[in-house]
Amino acid sequence: MSRAALLVLADGRFPAGGHAHSGGAEAAVKAGRITDAASLESFCRGRLHTAGLVSAALAAAAVLGVDPRLLDEAADARTPSPALRTAARKLGRQLMRAARATWPSTELDALAREFPKGAHQPVVLGLTARAAGLEAVDAAYCAAYESVSGPASATVRLLSLDPFDATGALARLAPELDRVADQAVEAARRVADEGPDALPAASAPLLEIAAELHAAWPVRLFAS
Repeated sequence: MSRAALLVLADGRFPAGGHAHSGGAEAAVKAGRITDAASLESFCRGRLHTAGLVSAALAAAAVLGVDPRLLDEAADARTPSPALRTAARKLGRQLMRAARATWPSTELDALAREFPKGAHQPVVLGLTARAAGLEAVDAAYCAAYESVSGPASATVRLLSLDPFDATGALARLAPELDRVADQAVEAARRVADEGPDALPAASAPLLEIAAELHAAWPVRLFAS
């Protein structure tokens, strides 16, 4: 295993399409829920412990060899919003293209054939980490970090927020990100005995509702 592969996978310049998505930040900015660094930190904290935890557990389970089809079904069940399901599959399709070019894998090839329109992004992320020789905790960290780094980057563009302030908000969340990654891996390890129901199903109804409203906007800067 080369732990350095995690740096490649988590790098914001990895061509996985995440730059086109705000993780709900665009809708939150318009609604006045994100106005500065403090409210960005609060938004990211909520996202980390809900969508971030779920994504991290799905990714970790994929690294551990859980059937990706079962994981994709579990992801669908944990994503009530059709708009978010569509976004997750688009991101999964883009990540799949980058992953197969970077870490060729028969498992990635099989998943691409199974889901030609894209599997859920965390499932693809987990199989990508597996192909890269990474561990479950690596995938969990990557997924959890993506859940907050995307909104932080988007808010810099949306509000002209000082990048130093946005980065500071992410740094203050680091201890909680550690805990979320640990919780995600612990849940993923239980799947072998308990099935996909062992995965967390933390909900964020406001994110789901905002995603549906955002999808109907005639003009938007980000896809989701």
